[in-house]
Amino acid sequence: MRARSTLFTLYTELVYPDDTVWIGQLVRWMEMLGFSEPAVRAAVSRSAARGWVIPERKGRRAYYRLSPRVYWQVRQVRRRLCEMNDVPWDRLWRILVYAVPEGLRSQRDKFRNELVLLGYGTPAPGVWVSPTADLEATRELVRYYELEPYVELFRAERAGSQPEDQLVARAFHLEEAQRSYAALEAQMDALPQEPDAERAFVELVRLVHEARKVLFFDPGLPPELAPAGFNGSGVLERFARERARLRKAARRLIPGEAVA
Repeated sequence: MRARSTLFTLYTELVYPDDTVWIGQLVRWMEMLGFSEPAVRAAVSRSAARGWVIPERKGRRAYYRLSPRVYWQVRQVRRRLCEMNDVPWDRLWRILVYAVPEGLRSQRDKFRNELVLLGYGTPAPGVWVSPTADLEATRELVRYYELEPYVELFRAERAGSQPEDQLVARAFHLEEAQRSYAALEAQMDALPQEPDAERAFVELVRLVHEARKVLFFDPGLPPELAPAGFNGSGVLERFARERARLRKAARRLIPGEAVA
């Protein structure tokens, strides 16, 4: 776990839905995870220089607020990791097609990276598909990068003659997703059963940190589209149970959690 990436995990799991936290709180959390105070302050400073967090003063205390862009990313991670639902797939594909001029190449590349976060994959150049991506979040992304004139977004039934599993195989890196899920399962297998609050806190953050990685490979396939042996939804259901167990054990160290 690297310091700056760990900061993102802390905001995702412990600060959200707020977007602001005192630097002293970040230091305390990060020290429990094995980072020194100078390393934490350096990571926060670099994050501020990149525009990921915004410094604020409240009296003598220094706070750091997530930039609107990074807060949006946190919201998407939370939606996909922590807001699972059992709504059946509507059998409609979310399809995004773009033709972005070369003069906007930098915007296009950043846009593509965030499409992956939403659950899109690309079976062909300029074409992105997902069975379950959030359309409003997709529209927000298009607006943020000011790509409305170059993007078409719609939902449609697939009418091709080839099986849908071939489209899934072309669009998504499911072998990489399987490896990520295997790593997440191995981490859950090693979790202590009755940890004290500090150990539970450390394991919670590490678990969420590992779970975030799967979002870049698994688009959130519904059961109808998952290939044989692919158990992403089952692993995420287990993740939800373990996360809840660790949060309960670490509740005195988590803002807003009730202490029994």
